[in-house]
Amino acid sequence: MQDFFEFENLKIAFSEKGSGNAVVFIHGFGEDSNVWNDVADILQTDFKVILIDLPGSGKSVVNIEALQDERLSTIDYYADVVHALLLHLKIDTCVMLGHSMGGYITLSFVEKYPQLLKGYGLVHSTAYADSDEKKINRQRGIAMMDEYGGYAFLKTTIPNLFSNNFKQTGSDTIEALIEAGKGFNTVALQNYYIAMMNRLDKTAVLKGSNLPVLFIIGTEDVAVPVKDSLEQTHMPACTYIHVLENAGHMSMMEKPEKIAGFVYVFLNDCFY
Repeated sequence: MQDFFEFENLKIAFSEKGSGNAVVFIHGFGEDSNVWNDVADILQTDFKVILIDLPGSGKSVVNIEALQDERLSTIDYYADVVHALLLHLKIDTCVMLGHSMGGYITLSFVEKYPQLLKGYGLVHSTAYADSDEKKINRQRGIAMMDEYGGYAFLKTTIPNLFSNNFKQTGSDTIEALIEAGKGFNTVALQNYYIAMMNRLDKTAVLKGSNLPVLFIIGTEDVAVPVKDSLEQTHMPACTYIHVLENAGHMSMMEKPEKIAGFVYVFLNDCFY
């Protein structure tokens, strides 16, 4: 059920599905919570699934004045938004999984609020900071959005996030995700890019945490290379590793049944 809560004069959208132990899913850049719907629908029979639209995404519409707040250009800010949601829902323990940018937010949350977690997952995400090359590409992206707008940028970049096979078989899904990009404010997208570009390396969080960590990796992920992901799987004390053949950056949309199965086992181990 769609609902809202207030955080520092922002109206943040979220939804809850099912009941039981809580799992929180955080979406990535150029997405909203809907990217997790298929996975959430499977898991809700045994768990309380919590989905959030980050400020500036989905139904969490943020006005232009609020978007000028420099805090919206930091990953830590979004971790605080998720923390506020858990306080609002009176949830004192959960498992958190973040996709791409959502993984960066998850790592920040682990660093700031570890007492609230039973485990966490990086879904096509990384603890590494942006390389110099990646930062240059982000700056180009910000400039492109300045010139052509956020929707034009998403329309260009979104198809590259899917595997070659899914581009043929799931073209309707890809088009729907692109179409949803019309709802984004360009400044909100630029804020996300700045936050990702300026984030710090979080490998120390992986190495220092005793929580179990789930890694979901795609062999055709152009945004988070397999090599980088595999290097990090050895850092935590306890890891669950799933490498999906013929999957791109958006496996929760390409292969939701598989992802739900991986997450289901992980959640049971974390909670029981």
